Amino acid sequence: MALNDQSTQIRPGEELDASLIDPYLKAHIPGLSGTPTISQFPGGASNLTYLLEYPGQEFVLRRPPFGHKAKSAHDMGREFRILNRLKDGFPYCPKAYVHCTDESVIGAEFYVMERVNGIILRSDLPAELGLDATATQALCKSFIDKFVELHQVDYTACGLGDLGKPEGYVARQIRGWSERYEKALTPDAPKWEAVTAWLNDKMPADHPTSSIVHNDYRFDNVILDPHNPMQIIGVLDWELTTLGDPLMDLGNTLAYWIE
Repeated sequence: MALNDQSTQIRPGEELDASLIDPYLKAHIPGLSGTPTISQFPGGASNLTYLLEYPGQEFVLRRPPFGHKAKSAHDMGREFRILNRLKDGFPYCPKAYVHCTDESVIGAEFYVMERVNGIILRSDLPAELGLDATATQALCKSFIDKFVELHQVDYTACGLGDLGKPEGYVARQIRGWSERYEKALTPDAPKWEAVTAWLNDKMPADHPTSSIVHNDYRFDNVILDPHNPMQIIGVLDWELTTLGDPLMDLGNTLAYWIE
């Protein structure tokens, strides 16, 4: 079993045309030769993620899903900008090479970034890693250490001071998710007036120090060094990133945490 994250065959209906992508990339990334082989990473139902393999070079292409998209969702330019600017303060962001706004190339905007080759934990810990309780605890601490490092980034110095509005972040999150729940309510779903009341009553003030908020920090969005799985070498999926309360970001991560 290969522990490094592997791409697979492209899902039907989500194919990309290499003959259109190749000349565009060669015009924007120096030194490319040959024709790319394209495969798809199985994870990701939001933005779609593909592996482009040139002789001696590998890239990852991200594009929105096919079909109707919600307004302001799947902003390729925003994610490209985050990767390029945040990398100065948080070196675990993959390097982004090009953002294409010409939808005639593949039918949508997309961007291309470096491939960080490593291990991604999708569900269970692979037995091949041989992690006992002590090593698993060390891995989890490494995961949290990177999270803390992200929250300590000076986002203004990185040129991301306009990425979001940290003032009132908690209140907007509670109000926004409450409204979305109400709009999506179906007859079989539980009413939750008591939960709404509790959230409004217990709502904390804004954190005194705002930070970059990843909003989807979990184990299958980090890449482990294949030579030292205790070390995180990459963090992925920055599409939900904004400025806000770091404790809210921690809460999102704990929602995935299973004891």
